[in-house]
Amino acid sequence: MKEETVLSAHPVSDAMRATVMENLAVLERRYEVKVLFACESGSRGWGFASPDSDYDVRFVYVNRLPWYLTVEAGRDVIEQPISGELDISGWDLRKTLQLLRESNPTLLEWLRSPIVYQQEADWTSRLRALAQDGFSPVRCYHHYVSMARKNLREHLYGDVVRFKKYLYVLRPLLAARWIREGWGMPPMRFAELAGRILRDGTVLAEVNALLEVKMRAGESATSPRWVGIHDFIEAELADASGHMPDQEPKAQRQPLDRYLHDAVLHFDSRAPHSREEHD
Repeated sequence: MKEETVLSAHPVSDAMRATVMENLAVLERRYEVKVLFACESGSRGWGFASPDSDYDVRFVYVNRLPWYLTVEAGRDVIEQPISGELDISGWDLRKTLQLLRESNPTLLEWLRSPIVYQQEADWTSRLRALAQDGFSPVRCYHHYVSMARKNLREHLYGDVVRFKKYLYVLRPLLAARWIREGWGMPPMRFAELAGRILRDGTVLAEVNALLEVKMRAGESATSPRWVGIHDFIEAELADASGHMPDQEPKAQRQPLDRYLHDAVLHFDSRAPHSREEHD
């Protein structure tokens, strides 16, 4: 099926990429972890960033072996205070695999981000394969439809609407449609979703006009209601609410356990051990 042309941009300067990499290296040293994968997760990854959009960096990391061998579980998230336009946080590998087993849509989007800052290529490829094998249309469909309904209710019924809020409803609705059509795991890029799904030339033109304005305006910019897009959203949500994909079994735990086992031992064997651990 021929895809329509939808505006898209993923702006990350060389200077910002270097800043992200420096921050990841600092976190690796401070917390004694290994970053397996780091990507852009926000509007830059979706392809419709504003000039003042943050850089939403998300990563998956593996701890040293002793961290996994304690009675009390440790904190499984690393979060940096937002600094300027950089928002950076990550999940421990065990937490990541637990969420992968639940087909967590946020994690699945990270793994399909068009902007990858850092990765252990073989380990990331294996992680993506596990995500694909365990993909649950039902869980992801519920997530996207609920997100669209919530954002519509909270943000799109005023006389004046923020540009980006339309996209925060359109994107999950199109992801739900992607699943409903039986195309599997939705892509992260909005242009890929819209280009394949939108067939009404009038709606497509209005969406492209919205994207063009949004990508030039600030994050808080507003406008009167876009009637064509709003009507499409209402109709699409009604269709989505009346459909339920076929249930699929939850991902098997054994391959996830094996991945955790292999990754922890592999990266722990390459890490320098402190004197205290040998005393």
